[in-house]
Amino acid sequence: MKTFGSVLRSTTLALSLALAGAAVPLMAPVAHASEIKYIVNNQPITSYDIQRRAAFLRLQNRRGNVQTAAAEEMIDQAVRMAEAKRMRINISDDMVAGAYERFAKSNNMSAKQMDQILNQAGVTKAHFREYIRAQMAWSQVLQQRSQAGRVSEQDAVQRMLQQGGNKPSATEYMLQQVIFVVPAKERGKLGVRKREAEALRQRFQNCATTREFAKGLIDVTVRDLGRILEPQLPPDWAEHIKQTKPGQATRVRETERGVEFIGVCSAREVSDDSVAQMVFQSEKGGGGSQDDQSKKLTEELRAKAQIVRR
Repeated sequence: MKTFGSVLRSTTLALSLALAGAAVPLMAPVAHASEIKYIVNNQPITSYDIQRRAAFLRLQNRRGNVQTAAAEEMIDQAVRMAEAKRMRINISDDMVAGAYERFAKSNNMSAKQMDQILNQAGVTKAHFREYIRAQMAWSQVLQQRSQAGRVSEQDAVQRMLQQGGNKPSATEYMLQQVIFVVPAKERGKLGVRKREAEALRQRFQNCATTREFAKGLIDVTVRDLGRILEPQLPPDWAEHIKQTKPGQATRVRETERGVEFIGVCSAREVSDDSVAQMVFQSEKGGGGSQDDQSKKLTEELRAKAQIVRR
């Protein structure tokens, strides 16, 4: 399950690049007069709210009809916050302020500097803080719903045996991730880094020697990912890993971090209660990424919500 931090980082990646980069173009002074555009479960969404979200999307270099996308995002946010309130999830102002300051610090600036940039872009500090609050609350909604829908390993095994099935097996991988870091402002170096990564990938034989081979290389991170069962593989890497033999590495891929590959240290078939739990959850609709779960639940909440367009 993704934490709030990972959700915020992935959602605002383009924003963080903009904040860390060159000057943000100045926006016209914000007019606070606004009109109600939507009422969602008795919660008004104003033209001012939509303008701020549109500015936020522009800061992320969003393409297409930004105004329409901003309105849809605000409706989604309203139904999600209503669900958080129903589940008695409360994100305090102190929690939001702490997340805001950490976000500024991660972009090498003070909170006051980020205030200025957000105001210049027309987003405003207040709007971004409410976005953070909504993200934190929604992350807790998804976590609680996921936990409520889980069955224990023992229960999963018993249910499968009662239904006439055998305890399932799955491939257990031991993996190692190798990242050739390329900062956002140096993406022009991707080609060079990709050649360096490919050279190291071809030397890969087992996970014990990777760090020795990586010595002397600049900005290379080697991470031992540990025991990962096939159903737990990251979706964007799963097929590459399954096609790679033990003692070999996946092909080199460009990612938001730079270029990277994953070494397969070992692979073996295992049959245990944790495998049964994952298979049972998948059959009952408990599988899928958090993004898929978020989209599905948001659609369900919107279908039940009272949404009035003014």
